[in-house]
Amino acid sequence: MAHTKAYAAYDKESPLAPFEFDRREPGPHDVEIEILFCGVCHSDLHQVRDEWGGSLYPMVPGHEIVGKVTRVGGAVTKFKAGDMAAVGVMIDSCRTCNSCTQHMEQYCEEGMTGTYNNYERDKKTLAQGGYASMIVTDERWVYTIAPNLDPAGAAPLLCAGITTYSPLKFAGVTKGTKVGVIGLGGLGHMGVKFAVAFGADVTLISTSPSKQKDAERLGAHQFLLSTDDASMKKYAGHFDVLLDCISAPHSYEKYLNLLGLQGKLMVVGLPAENPTVSPFALITNRRTITGSMIGGTVETQEMLDFCAAHDIVADVEVIPVQDIQKGFDRMVKNDVRYRFVLDMKTL
Repeated sequence: MAHTKAYAAYDKESPLAPFEFDRREPGPHDVEIEILFCGVCHSDLHQVRDEWGGSLYPMVPGHEIVGKVTRVGGAVTKFKAGDMAAVGVMIDSCRTCNSCTQHMEQYCEEGMTGTYNNYERDKKTLAQGGYASMIVTDERWVYTIAPNLDPAGAAPLLCAGITTYSPLKFAGVTKGTKVGVIGLGGLGHMGVKFAVAFGADVTLISTSPSKQKDAERLGAHQFLLSTDDASMKKYAGHFDVLLDCISAPHSYEKYLNLLGLQGKLMVVGLPAENPTVSPFALITNRRTITGSMIGGTVETQEMLDFCAAHDIVADVEVIPVQDIQKGFDRMVKNDVRYRFVLDMKTL
């Protein structure tokens, strides 16, 4: 067994604190990684605080992992010791269902195995995440990181990156597509970067006028203030694709009215309250609402390669692991541009 240091939630109310546990020894297909950086996702906070229900403690959060390979199993073909590598939101699946055989493991019919707050396939071992010194994972769920990518900036690509890349690809975004990205945060800023790189005509849609300058810096071509009724009316029927990155309760109908013929509202934000939608907002222009959850193993590697080719990483603020509670508090206040990343060397 490999002794591992970490920060963990012991219950839903206490601050994260030092924790030690044992990882398994690498099997024939496993890759052992020394974790250098781990992104802080809003879902980490939701699960630490049991806001989605069913949280398992002690819990080591973290599913935006970048590090250096230290050991590999004898059957591993993609990695060797010293390589940079990454692990994302999932670490296993049934591997045999229709979704898994198409490398869309995030939709595994038995349920994917999350990197943390989940039991591994043996139903006994509690999976622990990336706020830790190391991780051992089957190479199918380990990704290569190009040397030109900043490792700290690359960490959030494993969740925020693939969560926005996948729906834009599914919606067929290409040169000239009129794309609106709703909300400028950890997800939204990646959505803008990807849509711009795809060659789309990109508009950032926000309730905050202060976001306009940052939207322009990120490459957005237009800015639409969603609280300005006159501007919203001007953009009625304008967009081909909207990427909804809002995690706060909001009306889908307000944004559906911005879609043109056969327009698509791609939902990646997870509001606490279920939205209501008038069927008339859907039948007008034959609009659709489509949800999307991260991406499969093949698409995640494709996304990372695309980022390397286009020099795309997340905008991050690197903090020591000891400041994770301050990071959580600031994240709740939207006081981060646009993703916290833990420097795991501080562990």
